[in-house]
Amino acid sequence: MASALKTRINDELKTAMRAKQKARVAVLRLVNSEFKRIEVDERIELDDARVLAVLDKMLKQRRDSIKQYEDANREDLAEQERSESVVIQEFLPQPLSDAELDQIVEQAIADSGASSMREMGQAMALIKPQVQGRADMGDISKRIKARLG
Repeated sequence: MASALKTRINDELKTAMRAKQKARVAVLRLVNSEFKRIEVDERIELDDARVLAVLDKMLKQRRDSIKQYEDANREDLAEQERSESVVIQEFLPQPLSDAELDQIVEQAIADSGASSMREMGQAMALIKPQVQGRADMGDISKRIKARLG
């Protein structure tokens, strides 16, 4: 089954090409090439869940790069990454609020029965599918550590 999200990204790419939005076209082509690479390597067709996971990973890469560029006083490159992040975020669902994240973390800890840091992975496994593309897993990890630690 083809991904509706992937189709939407392709449609946006065509629109951006017609409007001659070079920066947007470049980012959307980058996203599409990553989809194509995964489909060829794994001989699969991406579904919406996997498309979200890929977009989430790409966004995380941008955030890491922004931090590194800012640390190196390369504001020009950091700004480039920020603009790419904005385009990628358009296709991700609405981020979860702090209250929603706290509730999800509490529920996962209760459901998994995790009571120590050693059992943190069980809670993380329950949380990841719920928050894919809607929250930073690093932030989730910190919340679980604070709760269990």
